Amino acid sequence: IRTWWVIVFIFSIAILVNRAAAIIFLAFVSFLALKEYLSMIPTRRSDRQAMFWAYLSIPGQYYWVYESWYGMFIIFIPVFIFLLLPLRMVLIGEIKGFLRSAGILHWGLMITVFGLSHAAYLLALPANPGVPAGGAGLLLYLVFLTQFNDIAQYICGKLAGRHKVTPQVSPNKTYEGLLGGVITTVLLAFILAPVLTPLNQVHAIMAGLIISFGGFIGDLNISAIKRDLGIKDSGALLPGHGGVLDRVDSLSYTAPLFFHFIYYLYFR
Repeated sequence: IRTWWVIVFIFSIAILVNRAAAIIFLAFVSFLALKEYLSMIPTRRSDRQAMFWAYLSIPGQYYWVYESWYGMFIIFIPVFIFLLLPLRMVLIGEIKGFLRSAGILHWGLMITVFGLSHAAYLLALPANPGVPAGGAGLLLYLVFLTQFNDIAQYICGKLAGRHKVTPQVSPNKTYEGLLGGVITTVLLAFILAPVLTPLNQVHAIMAGLIISFGGFIGDLNISAIKRDLGIKDSGALLPGHGGVLDRVDSLSYTAPLFFHFIYYLYFR
């Protein structure tokens, strides 16, 4: 609980100061998440130069967010960086393990940088009279519902969970917990939408469904990685919570899904 309050305090200060501070804060979260991801997965010694460019993509990606350049933001990592990293590895000349290393770097950048940067881009969306709280309101709506969904699924699963969804990936995930999280998150999304977003009633329900199911899949994704590696927590940076990845796992999926949902409806 103490760790939760620290997270809430730091996040609140970041989004209240100004847009630049919030973007820098989220870029730092991406850096910590990528660092934690690469530290727990075995990599080749020859991959260090490629990893350097992977880290260097973080300020680049968030600079496009700050500049509100949507075209470059949406292709910088999945096109330019994804093509650059294998090229850098090929030039080193180490062939053994090439495909595995390329996949590790690409998927790590996708979830820890590209996915999370969509949360930051909510702050860079153009002013819209229909958005009462602006980009900060959209970001707060996304983050609050994502974390609330995690807690609701956990509590409902503990209280009434009987039928496991994916016992080999995450034994604690149950259909009862998933259903409880979906119902409570959709309800809260419906209530908060008029205050923080331009969403009408139908769109608010859809947003709640996107965030609840997206968060569930994001959590399972990181659980699958940890299960594959035989570890329980991705790190020990956050007391009582594990690592940074354990806290942004759901957000790595909900951020891009919610962003493109909002972008399609109100900012095309």
